[in-house]
Amino acid sequence: MNVEIVDRLIEKDPSLESSRTALEAMKEGAICIHRAWGVGRISGFEAEAGMILVDFEEGERKSHAMDPVFCIDKLEVLADDHVISQHRANTEEIEIKIKKEPVEFFIDIISKFEDGCAPTRDLERTIHLLLGPTKGKKWWTATKKLLVKDARVAVPNKKTEPYVLRDEPVKPEQEILQDFFDEKRSKEKILLAEKLYDLSSEKEDLQADLPQVLHDLTVALMEARNLSQADRLHGIWVRNNLARDVEEDVEKLEPTSASVLNQCEDDLPGLADQMPAKFHSRFLDLVTRVYPDNWKKIVLQLLHNTATKFSGECAHFLIDREDSKLLIKSLNDTLDEQTLKAPVLLWMIKFRALSKFEALLDGLMTPRLLTAVFSAIDYESLQNATSRRIPLAEILSDDKELLRDILSKGSAENAKDLAQALILNPGFEDLSKRSLLARFIKMHPEIQEIIEGGGGSSSQSSAVATDDSLIVSQSSYDRKVDDLDLLNKEKIPANSQAIEAARELGDLRENAEYQMAKDEQKILLSRQADLQTDLMRAKPTDFTDAPSDAVGIGSNVTLSNTNSGESQKYTILGAWDSDPDNNVLSYLTPLGQKLLGKKVDDLVETEVEGTVTNWKIEGLSRWVDSQ
Repeated sequence: MNVEIVDRLIEKDPSLESSRTALEAMKEGAICIHRAWGVGRISGFEAEAGMILVDFEEGERKSHAMDPVFCIDKLEVLADDHVISQHRANTEEIEIKIKKEPVEFFIDIISKFEDGCAPTRDLERTIHLLLGPTKGKKWWTATKKLLVKDARVAVPNKKTEPYVLRDEPVKPEQEILQDFFDEKRSKEKILLAEKLYDLSSEKEDLQADLPQVLHDLTVALMEARNLSQADRLHGIWVRNNLARDVEEDVEKLEPTSASVLNQCEDDLPGLADQMPAKFHSRFLDLVTRVYPDNWKKIVLQLLHNTATKFSGECAHFLIDREDSKLLIKSLNDTLDEQTLKAPVLLWMIKFRALSKFEALLDGLMTPRLLTAVFSAIDYESLQNATSRRIPLAEILSDDKELLRDILSKGSAENAKDLAQALILNPGFEDLSKRSLLARFIKMHPEIQEIIEGGGGSSSQSSAVATDDSLIVSQSSYDRKVDDLDLLNKEKIPANSQAIEAARELGDLRENAEYQMAKDEQKILLSRQADLQTDLMRAKPTDFTDAPSDAVGIGSNVTLSNTNSGESQKYTILGAWDSDPDNNVLSYLTPLGQKLLGKKVDDLVETEVEGTVTNWKIEGLSRWVDSQ
């Protein structure tokens, strides 16, 4: 704002003198940050109302009027040299630097913080506002790996500690080396040694200290009582990685990796599941060396009894060693026995389209597999005492192609049996179950009879429902599901963040941001409840069962006015399909209800503002036949 406006505000309220700088910073074109609404640009000043106007980047808040006095503590106005201001002013130039020089760009960001010291939370907030949540997270994840190797930045070991721009560059490995020698806990010592190995591409930098590092690690591995066998094996491999340049045969260093495997022979799957993912392949290599005559049997045992990530690694391992036939035979055998466990099924579904597995797994994507999936979900739901969602049920619901692909390889009788199994399965949320059943019905409409308890399609077509169910088109059902998904995954979480951000601003009784966010929360939760209720009542259909001899849901009806001879054509569709401009009526509308069940030449009566009109049904056809 210009000086005259600021002077007038201070004249009205002399206590604002101390905030003069903040008020003058609210100039047109300045970039600002609102804790709840994100980044905006001050677009002007409305003199009559005494309000600044802000265009926020998110939502519908364009030319949003705000009291400048209220904004002193609520709106952070950024300097022109702030990284976000620079990005908005020279987007293309900054984007090139972000992409090509991520570390230099990070240095630009942290150098603007006091003493070059920035809490992780503040850095992540700046990056989030700068690039958006998805792109920002991806960039920050990649850049953190580069910062670890940069001598100019002290990278914290914990998220609660700050990033610091060093006055004098220090090689990261020297810093970690000191932490390693100071650390007394064995597990943390292993993790620091692993960091040291990852950083030290040139072992000459560690030459003088390496013997002591290897000695300390070996002592920790042999004497520590608090290490699990998985921790011990992890530590052995880290030690061996560091020792390769100074030992002739690291596999002979005590304790050996083979000795750990032999001690855990009775529970190799349990040991495998505790290993970091980066060591899964190494674990399997170790199995081949320790059990040269029996390794294939053991790898199959691991495949069928470990978590999804390790299961998948076993499959990769067998294929890379040209044992695809053995893998397929094992999967087929366990499918026949219906003993395939959830992690293996999850891996098969997730990676069935991967070029490496596509030809191998395609023949297994049959109704027999879906039977195994339902069985595994059923079992997991009985073991699951919490409300945690079951991953196998979740991927079945989310993968729009899977069910169609499987059902296309079976008969209608297979589909009916599987639909019945789905109805009885306790492992699905009601909404997911309805969505899956709708996919069954889309391929096999006769399955509607199972859902309606043998009532057949005539009950749907006549819509003389005895319950509160809603007959809806598949497209309108999918739109509602998408709306609910958007609420659950984006709008409600964003609102929760806005509430938390507003809560930090202080006194909730006079906190306008907090009240607005809470009001929005009520609207969102009400909308969520309405959508959930609607979807629970919904019975999706493709209208293929509409009758041809009487008006039903899915009928085209031609009416003529018995007095004037005027003709009118209507289409009667599902509860959420009304489109008056195109003469599409929901079957729940008054006219829709009067027409249901009527035949050609029957009469219906309508009344508009006291005027009664008689209509005669002149023509009747099925809507699906005209598509």
